[in-house]
Amino acid sequence: MAVTWTYEAPAGDETTVEVTFTSDSPALTHVRSVNAVFDENGYNGDLTEERVVEVGAGVENKIAVGVITPVEEAEEDDGE
Repeated sequence: MAVTWTYEAPAGDETTVEVTFTSDSPALTHVRSVNAVFDENGYNGDLTEERVVEVGAGVENKIAVGVITPVEEAEEDDGE
């Protein structure tokens, strides 16, 4: 299983980043907010990435033990 992630730097007054974690096996996407890291110079992208890596390890473990599972898509009602 490989879990990857993507996110954008926080904008404006935001203090979190919305991270999209993607697993290849099982195939699923999990989205959650992660606290961004700020220091005396403002947003710190390197330290935020470290935090996202740590959260990603937890997400990967939760997928492995079945706590996070693929979401079943609801069947569309065709009006019948």
